Amino acid sequence: MNADGLGRLLLVRHTESVWNSLNVFTGWVDVSLSERGKGHAFEVGQSLKGKMQIDKAYTSGLIRAHQTLDQILAGADLKNLPVVQDWHLNERFYGNWQGKNKAQTAEKYGEEAVHAVRRGYAARPPGGESLQDTTERVLAYFEETIEPELVQGMTLLIAAHGNSLRALVKKLDNLSDEVVPGVEIANGELIIYRRGPDGSYVREPLALNH
Repeated sequence: MNADGLGRLLLVRHTESVWNSLNVFTGWVDVSLSERGKGHAFEVGQSLKGKMQIDKAYTSGLIRAHQTLDQILAGADLKNLPVVQDWHLNERFYGNWQGKNKAQTAEKYGEEAVHAVRRGYAARPPGGESLQDTTERVLAYFEETIEPELVQGMTLLIAAHGNSLRALVKKLDNLSDEVVPGVEIANGELIIYRRGPDGSYVREPLALNH
């Protein structure tokens, strides 16, 4: 519980996976972090050490997010923290495009079609999810399971993926359908929100000791 009684939410995108340099659609393919990614996640944890007392952590059902969370907790020297893994926080499901090179996919389906999927809100890849679909499943889970704990004043950490975190940022920053596809969250980027008594969310800098 924070001294001011207000909940904090820490969001972090998984660090570099072994596929990040291959320019492919990863989606739900369960690939591990690279050694560089593991080291980066540990450094993110070190940046938190002694600065925030985290009550509970959430992560997706994919190993790259699990490994990121494990390394962050190790770097922050946080032990015996309750951790919940849930597929609702998974990356966007890219269907038939998963494991396919992005440039080759553009050659097959057309640059405009791939751009519409990657930078649009409602367009779906064949057999996959739109960003809108991803947002709906992520926010339903967040509002039912995670947000009530923030209302209680808890500090929660979510280690997830670019698109599942885009979905959360859409709500927390009150972004439009048109704006959210352009939101970029870097691998290992840490974003902290404070939940106000009125239910609004405000970004906070790190370096605070509550």
